Amino acid sequence: MLVRNLQDATQSERRVVSEGWESTRLLLANDKVGFSFNITTIYKDAELHLHYKNHYEAVYCIRGEGSIEDIKSGKIHPIQAGTLYVLDQHDQHILRAKEEMIMACVFNPPLHGKEVHGPDGAYALEAESVAD
Repeated sequence: MLVRNLQDATQSERRVVSEGWESTRLLLANDKVGFSFNITTIYKDAELHLHYKNHYEAVYCIRGEGSIEDIKSGKIHPIQAGTLYVLDQHDQHILRAKEEMIMACVFNPPLHGKEVHGPDGAYALEAESVAD
């Protein structure tokens, strides 16, 4: 059984900060459960051009407000507390935060821990691992 506390994890190397966001990785590849789980904060007014070519992602908005734009269709979907979106087609998208958004994120294959977005908006398949 794995038990972790978000507050403790934010004070460890499990917290990754990048431009427009930060993420605390509570569950990673080295936990060997087949997916990873993060609590991610998207900063107010952030506009993130993302394209998870190597991962599927499910995201649930816990708090905040913004939108996600599907680049292929041009459709913009509002995001608010209670919204779930799934990038099931490796969808290229733009995530915009009208206000700070707190998101619960699941990745498959699981993240290793130190991933940040590359110039193409994707995470690499392999990255440096974070220890327990």
